[in-house]
Amino acid sequence: MLGLGRDALEQIVTIQLFGRPYTFKAESEGAKAREVADYLVNEVAKVESKHTDQTSDISKLAILISAALNITSEHVELKRNQSLLLRDISDRSANLIRLLNQTVPNG
Repeated sequence: MLGLGRDALEQIVTIQLFGRPYTFKAESEGAKAREVADYLVNEVAKVESKHTDQTSDISKLAILISAALNITSEHVELKRNQSLLLRDISDRSANLIRLLNQTVPNG
């Protein structure tokens, strides 16, 4: 059986951070890789804009770390909300099944 090599799935993505281009390989489809890269660029821009008066005092690394922490915080919150939603759906489904079983006559 012929399979695609790992390189066949990699996409080359270039982003602009701090006025410089950065190119990297992404192991996802082009549109998804671009969306992820654009999300990072936007988050970095948000952090930079909050510190425009301190740009000389705050390093690029600190800006990147702050952006990474913001993205991670969003991710953790989304995972928590997804878990709560799944638990709620499961509980509601179990209640519906219980109600259906009570109202359907046997045999």
